[in-house]
Amino acid sequence: MKILVCISKTPDTTAKIAFTDNNTKFATAGVQWIINPYDEWYALVRAIELKEKDPSVVLHLVTVAIADADPVIRKALALGGDEAIRINADSHDSFYVAAQIAEVAKQGGYDLVFTGRETIDYNGSAIGGMLAELLDLPYISLATKFELNGSTAIVTREIEGGEETDEVNLPVVVSCQKGMAEQRIPNMKGIMSARTKPLKVVEPAAISALTTVVSFELPPAKAGVKLVPADNRQNW
Repeated sequence: MKILVCISKTPDTTAKIAFTDNNTKFATAGVQWIINPYDEWYALVRAIELKEKDPSVVLHLVTVAIADADPVIRKALALGGDEAIRINADSHDSFYVAAQIAEVAKQGGYDLVFTGRETIDYNGSAIGGMLAELLDLPYISLATKFELNGSTAIVTREIEGGEETDEVNLPVVVSCQKGMAEQRIPNMKGIMSARTKPLKVVEPAAISALTTVVSFELPPAKAGVKLVPADNRQNW
């Protein structure tokens, strides 16, 4: 079995958010970059667990990013990926990113594609669905549990007011969220082996983005706290 896990580079949740170039670009100076938590904690770790159960599983990682994402990719490899593919492009257009990953996935013959539910910076939650459509594969979103029974996947997903359990034949695209797995920390053996694992860089396919960023805007500052005396309940 071959598994492809889509990962992305996002700012650390403690990063100070600011914009430059007349609010059209994110200010990256001094920002600590991490693997998008939904990609790392849930999609990647669940794929690693599947590989631990069956050592014959081949686990590849893919991202659309420029060279400054390499340290983040190496961390993902340290957790347990076999090799990584970096598509050498910088875009925040969901269709462009999904289409680039689809080109790689088509050539790789993967049985299972995992994505995170969304990225914590753009919260688009669009890549998984677009990728499945481009690959003409079934898609299950918001997955909280994933099991395999031969070539059939049993997936539990979150729905309004409860859960739904689906069965689907491989290959399939699944987006993962909390419940799928637990966060791991790379050990020293993984960190050392990640230095020599393949990180292939491929040039992007000739695909046009469908959207561009016009501007960013910070949310309004929080209003001050208003204290109400305990005996003044009508103002509560």
